[in-house]
Amino acid sequence: MDTQIPVRPSRRINLLPYLLFFIFILINFTIFEIWPYQIVAYIGLLIGLLLSMSLKVANEWEKAVVLRLGKFRGLKGPGHFWVIPIIDSVAYWVDQRIVATPFLAEQTLTKDTVPVNVDAILFWMVWDPEKAALEVENYREAVAWIAQTALRDVVGRSMLSDILSGREQLDKVLQDVIDTRTEPWGITVQSVEIRDVVIPANLQDAMSREAQAERERRARIILGTAETEIAQRFAEASKVYENNPIALQLRAMNILYEGLKERGGLIVTPSGVADSLNIGSLALSQQMASEKVQCNSTNDSQAKA
Repeated sequence: MDTQIPVRPSRRINLLPYLLFFIFILINFTIFEIWPYQIVAYIGLLIGLLLSMSLKVANEWEKAVVLRLGKFRGLKGPGHFWVIPIIDSVAYWVDQRIVATPFLAEQTLTKDTVPVNVDAILFWMVWDPEKAALEVENYREAVAWIAQTALRDVVGRSMLSDILSGREQLDKVLQDVIDTRTEPWGITVQSVEIRDVVIPANLQDAMSREAQAERERRARIILGTAETEIAQRFAEASKVYENNPIALQLRAMNILYEGLKERGGLIVTPSGVADSLNIGSLALSQQMASEKVQCNSTNDSQAKA
């Protein structure tokens, strides 16, 4: 379904001229009931009719484009104003408020030949009522068609990924294109906002699988990087343990201790592993070191005494 051109709301009928005309009728037929004075009554009716046709009222947000014998005479309003009946005519009532016009482009091919439906909304206003009334036949309809054409053109020159990820940039491009085309008509574009981009269902599934595969690839890269860093740390630690066997044995004992602490219970190790750890010699070395420290402290205390 193509864009529906917005229809201008109908103006509210101004009852003041008709009320004045009705009052003139009552006055004339009440005062001039005698036949000789009926001519005066008819003249009064004619004057009342002309006055009622001369009075016009424009709303606060409107400008009336007045033509005199087919030529532009000027802009009137807001408020009441007078025109010369038959000679003057109000050709157009221009609304100067900001107007919101929705528009869309259906089954439009992107640069990478993907059919998409793009839904957008245009905010614009008339800054020169004279140009809007005289330069284009129906400025509301023209703005809607230009917006739709510009949207199709911009979508056709863009990749699908750019449309999905760069909506703000696309909004700016659309605003510049539409504003350039409507400026000669006295119309300025306030903003353009893309509300929705619909792509085919099968393409949505493919893009979802692609995104999932991309996330898995990144996860594996991160895991591989972590493994590389861990291997480098192990290589550095092996060099330290190579020059210090006692440190290696202490590390092995710490691993056993951490396993017992976290999981509880017993850990059964082969006798060869226990011998390689040399737990007895380590305990003896620690005991001798402790006794040596105690002996040194005793000697120091005796020397002070």
